[in-house]
Amino acid sequence: MASAVERTDEHVREYLIYRGFTNTLKHLDHEIKADKEKGFRVDKMIEQLQQFVQSFDLFSLKEYWLYLDRRLFCRLEDVYKSTVNKLRTSLYRYYVINTIQRGNLEKTQEFFQKQALELQGQPEWRDWFMLPFLPAPEQNPAIAPYFSRQWADTFLVSLHNFLSVLFQCVPQPLLLSFDAEVQRMTSLTEENEQLQQQLFAMQTESRDPKDGEGVTLHKLPPYVQNMDRLGDTELDLVSSQRAVSTTTPPSRNFFSTFLPQGRRTSGKTPQMTSGSLPSHPSGARKEPSAGQLSRSKEAAPTKEVKPISSQPLTSESANSQPQQPANQTPERRGEMEDVEPPAETPFKAPEGTNSCSSGAETGGGLSVEQAFIKLSQEEYGEHHSSIMHCRVDCSGRRVASLDVDGVIKVWSFNPVMQTKATIMSKSPLLSLEWATKPDRLLLLGTGVGTVRLYDTDAKKNLYEMNIDETHPRILSLACSPSGSSFVCSAAALGGSGSVESAAALPAPVSGQLLLWDTKTVKQQLQFSLEPDPVAINCTAFNHNGNLLVTGAADGVIRLFDMQRLESAMSWRAHDGEVYSVEFSYDENTVLSIGEDGKFVQWNIHRCGVKQSEQVLPQDATGPFVLSGYSGYKQVQVPRGRLFAFDSEGQHVLTCSSTGGLIYRLTSGEPALERVLSLGGHKAPVVTVDWSSALDCGTCLTASMDGKIKLSTLLAQKS
Repeated sequence: MASAVERTDEHVREYLIYRGFTNTLKHLDHEIKADKEKGFRVDKMIEQLQQFVQSFDLFSLKEYWLYLDRRLFCRLEDVYKSTVNKLRTSLYRYYVINTIQRGNLEKTQEFFQKQALELQGQPEWRDWFMLPFLPAPEQNPAIAPYFSRQWADTFLVSLHNFLSVLFQCVPQPLLLSFDAEVQRMTSLTEENEQLQQQLFAMQTESRDPKDGEGVTLHKLPPYVQNMDRLGDTELDLVSSQRAVSTTTPPSRNFFSTFLPQGRRTSGKTPQMTSGSLPSHPSGARKEPSAGQLSRSKEAAPTKEVKPISSQPLTSESANSQPQQPANQTPERRGEMEDVEPPAETPFKAPEGTNSCSSGAETGGGLSVEQAFIKLSQEEYGEHHSSIMHCRVDCSGRRVASLDVDGVIKVWSFNPVMQTKATIMSKSPLLSLEWATKPDRLLLLGTGVGTVRLYDTDAKKNLYEMNIDETHPRILSLACSPSGSSFVCSAAALGGSGSVESAAALPAPVSGQLLLWDTKTVKQQLQFSLEPDPVAINCTAFNHNGNLLVTGAADGVIRLFDMQRLESAMSWRAHDGEVYSVEFSYDENTVLSIGEDGKFVQWNIHRCGVKQSEQVLPQDATGPFVLSGYSGYKQVQVPRGRLFAFDSEGQHVLTCSSTGGLIYRLTSGEPALERVLSLGGHKAPVVTVDWSSALDCGTCLTASMDGKIKLSTLLAQKS
C-alpha cells in the first residue's frame, strides 16, 4: 500500500503542475512532510515512535498514539480493543525501561507522576510503581524480563505486524487501486498470450500434412492477404503462432523471440528460393504476357494452388523438403511463379509495404521475396525538441528517449503507448543506457561529470556517481550483459556540438574510459587509450561481455579484452570521428559509421582489414541539418545509435531524411542492398533502434522535430 500511495502522490503532483495549481501543490507538499502516517509506511512510523522514546518526549509519544487511536484503532471491532490496549501498555513499558537503562531516573519519576491517575487502577501496572525506588530493578523477578533485548525486539516486531495488517484491511480509495489494476490487466494479457500460443501450437501439431501430394506453391499466407480485415488480437495470435512453431535453437542475442534463428555464419546472407512471391515497386502492376497466361491456364486444372503453411521453414525443414529437379528450366520456374491466387482470396498489399529497390532482380528474371512487411506505424510525440538518444530495454517493453533539452521520457508501447516516467534534470543530460540486470534501471550521463542510476519503477535516483571533474561530459554508457559493471566515456570541455566548432579544433578532445562496478558503485579501472587520451564517442559489448569495442573522436576503433582488462587491438577506421560502432551477429566483425560518411565492416581477427565498405548519404551519417523559414538552420552532430540490426544480423536499420531505411547485408559489392523504407518523418532521423524481443520486430526512429516513430514489422521467411 505504501508504494501505491507514493506513486499516487507523484501522479497528483504531476497533475497539479500540469494544471498550474502551484499553491495547492505547496500545501500538498507541506502536509505530506507533516504526515503522521508517513505515507502508510510502517517502518517510518516505528522509527518515529522510537525517536520519541529515545528523546524522552513523553508528551509527543502520547499525542502520536492518540492520533493513531483516533485515525485507525477506533474503527476496529471490539474484539481487537484488548490487543490495542496491550500494545499501548507495552509501548509505555518500553519508554520506562529506556529511561532506567539510560540512567535518567528523573524521567522515570515524571512518567509515573503524569500517568498515575490513568494507570493506578490497572492491575498490570501494580508492581511497576515501585520501579523508581528499586536499587536494581533489572533483578526483580516481575520486571526483569522487560530489560532483555529479546522482549524489546518482540514488541517492535509485533507492533510493526499489527500496523501492517491494519493498513491492508483499511478501505482504500479507488485511485490507490489504479496501479494494482494495471498490473492485473498486464498479467491477464500475458497469460492470455501464453494460452493463445499453446492453442496454436496444439492446432499446428494436430495437422498431419500428407507427403507426396506434389509441389506446394509458396505465396503469401492467407493471414497476410486478409490483413486489412484482421484486428489487433487476431494479428497477435498469428504472430504468436509463427513464433511458437519455430524449431531452431534460441540465440544468445535477446533479439531472438520473433525471427527464427539460423546458425551463425560469417559473411553469408540468406538465399531466396525461386518459389517465393515476386515483388514489385509500390504502385506498379505487373502485366502477365500472353504466354504466361496460357501456361497458367493450362496448369490450373492439373495443379492445386495451396497457401503456405503457417509454420515458417527453418534450415532443417527446408532441407527435408522435396528438391526441384536439376534440369528444371527457367520457363518451368516462371510457370510456378505466375500462377494467380484464387479469386475468392484476392491479395491486398498492406499499407507501407515496399519491395526491394536494389538487388530485387536476380539472374534469369526471377524476383526476390520481400524480406519485411510493415504492419503498423505509431507516433510518440511527448518530446518538444530534437531527440539525442532512443533505446528500448532488454525485455522489449519499455523505451527511454532523451532530447536536447535534457528531458527523458520512459514509455511503453504494448498494449498501448503510455508514458511511465518523466525525468527532468537541472544539469544537462548527454547519454543514457538501460541496465541489463535488473532492466528497470536506467544509467544517465550528465554534462557535469556524474552518472545517475535511476529506478524507472520507483521513479527516483538510487545513486549519483561522481566520475571526473576534469572530464565532465559523459558521452557514452554501456552496461555489461552480466549486469555487474558498466563502462563510461568522459570527455573534457571543448566541443560545443556544432559543425563549425568541431572542424576548427586542432586536435580531438581529451577523454577517459572508465570501468565501474554496479554493486559497490565504485570505479574499478581506467583504461589506457593509446596513443593519446581521446574522447570516446560510442561503446558496445559483445554478447557475453568479454569484448568491448569503442569508437573515438580521433577516428580510431579500439577493442578491449574485458577478462584481462586491457586493450587487445586498435586501428585507424575513419577520416574524422567514429560516430557509431557495433559487433556483427556472428561477432567475427565490427561495423562502424564515421564522419567520413562510410559504413565499414572490419575483421577483428585481422587488425584493420576491411571486409566491406559503402558510402552512405549524409542524412544517414550526420551531421544532421534541419532548415526552416527565414534562413533558420539547426545542425546536430550524431549522439545516439546510427544503425541497428535485426535478430539474425542480416539486415540493418539506418537513418534518413524521411524515416528509417532497412538494408540487407551482403558479402559482395555493394555491401548494402536496400530492402524497405519505413518513412513517416518530416524531419531528419538522428537515431534508431531495433528490437525483436516481442512477437513482431519493432523499429524505433527518432527525428529532429521530437517525433519518434514505432514501426512494427513482419518478417517474411521463404
